Amino acid sequence: MTARPPKASGAQLRELAQLRRARAASGGCVPGPAAALRGENGLSAPVAPAAGLRREILPVPSALSPLLPEGGLVKGTVAAYTGAGSLLAGLLAAVTESGGHAAAVGLPRLGLLAAVEMGARLDRLAVIADAGRDPVEVAAVLLDGMELVVLGLGGGAVAPARARVLAAKARGKGAALIVTGGSWPAPDLSLEAKVSGYTGLGTGSGRIRSIALDVEVRAESGIPQRGRLVARPLSGRVEWTVPGDAATGDGNAPQRRERSVAS
Repeated sequence: MTARPPKASGAQLRELAQLRRARAASGGCVPGPAAALRGENGLSAPVAPAAGLRREILPVPSALSPLLPEGGLVKGTVAAYTGAGSLLAGLLAAVTESGGHAAAVGLPRLGLLAAVEMGARLDRLAVIADAGRDPVEVAAVLLDGMELVVLGLGGGAVAPARARVLAAKARGKGAALIVTGGSWPAPDLSLEAKVSGYTGLGTGSGRIRSIALDVEVRAESGIPQRGRLVARPLSGRVEWTVPGDAATGDGNAPQRRERSVAS
């Protein structure tokens, strides 16, 4: 004899009717309940995460993007930064210009004017130049509402246990944390930027028109990435470019030859 399929229960029939009514009302675009995957023994099988999914990232200056493992600052990670403050200003500018919120803690010498010239929105940037005796605690509070927090350690070292707590909070809040001016154990990413040259200065006179930085990016695993970035005025603002870009200068004066400086 041919086995008959089991009859649907009253609850199942009501759910099916509700789905049909919703489908008809919306033009047939309402998804039904997801079917559970079954293993060989008929039991529900665990669903494996899709391979190759990109983590959510924050924007960075376009010239820096090729040096970073995922093309930007990954939310929920900690990066250690050393070197020129101009690139830090560029990172803050990239996040706030794109609509995000950022904070700078314990960085009294941060160039706000430079950040604005790079596109930063001051209404989306919180600056706590003097964070008191415990800037780490101030940064922990700001992680609650910011996409990016840049923390100046003032030459101090953060204990591993406390660093793990703050890193866990950054992951939980989906924020990126950049620490600079001190020691942080085992960051997810390390960035170093050294001034390598400039243009615009003549013999004892003139104004600096562009600054070149040699940048090195080191991830937890993988080969360090190195490149040169140049900050120069373009179309009324300061842009980060790579040497050899066709668009150089702002069109108001000829560029002088780049001069090197000691690293």
